[in-house]
Formats: sequence, C-alpha cells, structure tokens
Amino acid sequence: MVYPKTIFDALRGGGGHFFTGVPDSLLKNFCAYVSDHTNKRLHVIAANEGNAISLAVGHYLATGKVGVVYLQNSGIGNAVNPLLSLAGRGVYGIPMLLIIGWRGEPGIKDEPQHLTQGPLTLPLLTTLKIPHAILPQTDAKAVSVAQKMYERAKKENRPVAIVVREGTFAPYTSVAKKISRYPLTREAALEMCVSAIEEKAIVVSTTGKLSRELFELRKRKGGQHEKDFLTVGSMGHASQIALGIALAQPARPVYCFDGDGAAIMHLGGWVVIGQAAPKNFKHIVFNNGVHESVGGQPTAGYIAHFEDIARACGYKNAAVVSDPKKLRTALTRVKKLHGPALLEIRIKEGSRSDLGRPTRTPLENKKDFMSFLRRITPK
Repeated sequence: MVYPKTIFDALRGGGGHFFTGVPDSLLKNFCAYVSDHTNKRLHVIAANEGNAISLAVGHYLATGKVGVVYLQNSGIGNAVNPLLSLAGRGVYGIPMLLIIGWRGEPGIKDEPQHLTQGPLTLPLLTTLKIPHAILPQTDAKAVSVAQKMYERAKKENRPVAIVVREGTFAPYTSVAKKISRYPLTREAALEMCVSAIEEKAIVVSTTGKLSRELFELRKRKGGQHEKDFLTVGSMGHASQIALGIALAQPARPVYCFDGDGAAIMHLGGWVVIGQAAPKNFKHIVFNNGVHESVGGQPTAGYIAHFEDIARACGYKNAAVVSDPKKLRTALTRVKKLHGPALLEIRIKEGSRSDLGRPTRTPLENKKDFMSFLRRITPK
C-alpha cells in the first residue's frame, strides 16, 4: 500500500500545493491527509468535479502553479466540459494533475452504478486525450509515477491523470475533531418522514447511505419497495428525477429525499423546480454537513441556508428543523402545503456499522416503481 503522506509530500516537493476535488471512497485516506495538512486557501472541497477543474484553472492563472484535482471516475462526466473546452491544449492549455479513484475496475466486485463506468475509465481518458497512468501500490514506484505525471502536466501544459485502484492508499485517520451538535440521526429522521407521508406518495432518494437506510427501513417494516426510486449513481440529480415525475403525475405527492452534498452538487436545478412550480413536489434535505458515504469529508452544508436558497429559487414554502418535536410538526404541515416546498432537517453524522445494501437490482427497482406509478393512481 501507499502512504498518503508519501504522495502528498512528493507532489508538494514538485510544486503542487493547491488541492481541490470531490471526495471518493478509494481516495478517502489521501483526502483526509490533505485536509489535515493544507490550509483552507489551498484546499477546496468543490461542489462538483467540473467546479474543481475550474478552481484549478483559476489557481494556475493566478500563480502559475499546477493544481491537483481528486475525483471518483464517475465524476469524469461532470469534468469533461471544462477539461476539453477550457483546460485543453487546443484552448488555454492549463496543466493540472487529476487523481482518479477507479470504481468498477474490471475483475473487482463493486456496486451496480460503477459496472459500466469502470471498464470505460481508461478508454475514456484515452478518448479525451488525457495522458494517464495507474498508480503503483508501493511507495517508491508510486512516487516515481506521480512525479513523472506531474512534471508532464507542467511541461506539456495539459491535464494528465493518475488512476488509483481499490486498496492502494494505506489507512489514515484524520486528527480533525468532528462535533455533532444535532440530536437526530439520519435514520431516525428518515423513519419519521416515511411514517408521515401520504399512502400514495412516492419517494426519490439520493445516492448513498440515505437510499440504503430507506431500503432497510421498508424491509424492516414489512413493506414493499415499489414506492421508492433509489438513485444509485448520478449524484445530485435526484431532485430533477422527482421533478420529472411530479410534472407527469400532478395528483400524486412526490417527495425528494436529498442530501446536503448532493443538493450542493447541482444546486441550479432548484431554480428550475421553482420555475416549474409543481404543487405536489416536496423536497426534504437531510443535512449532516459531510460527504458521509465516501469518508465523512466536510461539505458546505452547515453554512448553507437551504431554507433561504429555496425561497430565492421560487419555492412556495421552506423551513429548517433539527429536533424531533419540531420535525413532527413540520412534517404534518408540509403535507398540507402547496409545493414546491422544502424541509431541511439538520442531523448528526453517522450510520449503523451493519448498514446493508439494497438486495434488489436497479432494474428490479425501476420495474417495481414504474408498475406502482401506473397501478396506483391518486384521486
């Protein structure tokens, strides 16, 4: 395995001192080390991968120094536009080093959302004309590859990439202290929400642990999973999926169960929700202030005023709660409100160590969900 400090020191020694990106579970130890050893001006956890590319561009324009951008391979899609139309050699020729977590590597068991992206990762980088190398899994060789790729970026004025396999980075525990100042866990808040919503309501849940908890909650209560669309992959798009359903079935209550990191990733969609103004759209954001599914790195969730943002985007109603009693009252109220309506629930970080994963495939989920939408018609 490769110690995060080894690569960090190698990049810093070569001139790389600005880090940005979207956290990934395969890179969580490296990201944690970066967070502990870089000040806020030189390390920015971006809203999405395209933003991270642009941040690195801005830093280079101001300093002439090559930035380091970390991301999961599924985030390459968000990064393609600025990589090609901004940083590309044929445009501005901006050097940067991409560190990409390789989820879904062929031959490695992974979750369904990574099975298509994984085998396409290296061919996609080739198609994008981004020179790349797989990071070796020993310190000395990894340092050599990282330094060579970093120097190539500087010499050729272009983005280059190193691809990181599962298990490459050695464990690292952050020294930063995390303080949970809110009483509710996400799972407790989720159970209250599911118990409160209408019988014929449907839920579109965001990527990550929230969807896993929702699946287990339905299973534990002996209910069916047909009312829930579990958005595996495509982080940040759950609200637009829910909007599409709400506009197509205006008589049905439609709930989007979102996360703070996911909401921030594509916040522009909220303006479209406000503009479309579906009365049956209810948006519940579970805000724990971290990217919990990929290592617990902080988001801007706790400094964002989602209530004010929603109102500014045209939502008819918005509120924020953090304790059980007020949540019960808010859920009773939100059912009666005309949408689009937002409820932000501030919760503490953490989940059960034995939290499982959905036992039904995405295709089975889609089939059950679509069948329910057609079979059960709200009056």
